[in-house]
Amino acid sequence: MVANQPPHGLIVGNYCHDVLIKNNAVLAETLGGAAAFISAVLDGLHLPFTYVTKAGSDFAYTTTVNHPPIIAGKTAVFHAYFDSDPADIRGEDRILKRIRSSDPISPSDLPDDDVRFGFGLAVGVAGEIVPETLEKMVELCDVVLVDVQALIRVFDESDGTVKLVSLKETGFNRLVSRIGFLKASAEEVPYVDVDEVRKSCCVVVTGGEEGCTVYWKDGEVRIPAFSSVQVDPTGAGDSFLGGLVAGLVEGLAVPDAAVLGNFFGSLTVEQIGLPEFDVRLMQKVKDEVHARKMQRDGHDDESRFTKTSGHEQFIASLVAAKLIKTQTVSPNHVLDPDMRYTDVIS
Repeated sequence: MVANQPPHGLIVGNYCHDVLIKNNAVLAETLGGAAAFISAVLDGLHLPFTYVTKAGSDFAYTTTVNHPPIIAGKTAVFHAYFDSDPADIRGEDRILKRIRSSDPISPSDLPDDDVRFGFGLAVGVAGEIVPETLEKMVELCDVVLVDVQALIRVFDESDGTVKLVSLKETGFNRLVSRIGFLKASAEEVPYVDVDEVRKSCCVVVTGGEEGCTVYWKDGEVRIPAFSSVQVDPTGAGDSFLGGLVAGLVEGLAVPDAAVLGNFFGSLTVEQIGLPEFDVRLMQKVKDEVHARKMQRDGHDDESRFTKTSGHEQFIASLVAAKLIKTQTVSPNHVLDPDMRYTDVIS
C-alpha cells in the first residue's frame, strides 16, 4: 500500500428502486439501496472502495451510477408510504414494502481470496446478503461494518411489508463476534442484545434528531445530531454509515467518525431520495477531517473510543461547513421515461 493512502474498502449490497408515495400519489422515484447512498458520500470524499452490487436488466440508472452492478434477475423495488405532509416526512410514519426482490449476493460474487481490504461494509436492504457471504467478507477484510437491517429484515409473503426479527434467531448471530462494528437504528435496536453484542464488537445506535450512541465493551458515548430540516428520512442511516466509515478510513477516533456520520445523515434527510453534495462542501469536509486527523496523530489505539481534545471544535467546524448550500437535484432522480416502474407495480 502506498504510504499515507487510505485503505481500500469493499461495499456489499444491492441497488434498488425506491418509490415514495403519499395519499396514493407518487412523490418521487429514485435510485435506492444502501450502496447507492454510501457511494454518494465516499465518492464525494474520493475514497477508494470496490462495490459488489446487483440489479436486473430493468435497472433504470445504468448511465448515472459510478459503480455498475452485476446484471442478474430483476432490480429490487421498494414502496415507501408516508402519512405526513411531504414537506415534513417523519420516519415513524413510513410503511416500507418490498415489492420485488433481487438476486442474492453469493460468496462467489466477491473478489478472490487473495485480495485484501482494509474495511468492508455489509449493507443489504432486501435480504440479498446471506451468512456465507458475510463470512467471506470477514475473511477478506481487516474490519467489517454491518448494518443490522441486512441481517434481521424479513418480508411479509402477501404484501412485502418489512418486518424485523431478533438477531439471535438468524443465521448471522454466530458471526457477530467476528465483525468490528454493528449499526442499528432506534427502531431496530430492540432486536439486538446490545449488552451482549458490545462485548465483542462496537455497536452504533442511530436515533435521528437524537444523534447516535456508540457502545463498546468498556463504555459508551453519545454524539449529538446536527440541526436539519427533514424532508425525507430515506437513506439517512446509509449516509451515516458512509460518513462513519470515511472517518475510520481517514484515521479518526470512533467518536469523531460518528460525528461525520451524523453530519452526512443530516444532509441526506434534507433532500428527497439520493442526495448530491456540493463539491465545495465536500472539499471543506475533507480539509476539516484532515485537520482533525493531524490532531489525533500520536494517540494510541486505546483512546480510539474516547472524545479527545478538539472534539467539540470538530463538530463546530462541520456546523460551519453546512452553511455551504448543497445541491438539491440529483441526476440519479432522472429516469428514462420508458423505464419508469409506477405503471407496472402499482
